[in-house]
Amino acid sequence: MEYVLIFFFMIFTLWLGSKILEKAGYPKLMVLVLLVPFLNIIMIWFFAFDKWPNLKSGFKQIT
Repeated sequence: MEYVLIFFFMIFTLWLGSKILEKAGYPKLMVLVLLVPFLNIIMIWFFAFDKWPNLKSGFKQIT
């Protein structure tokens, strides 16, 4: 039963991450990087501090 819950939580997390990436303007498949140990941490830092493609030019990005 535990493995089923872990599996559904993992699928939900990947789905949610793909929605966030899509709204930010990145490809949805970047969410698969979350499954790779250590690379997932680098990707989260990249996502947090990189300029988002969908960020409108009228808004100031906080750096």
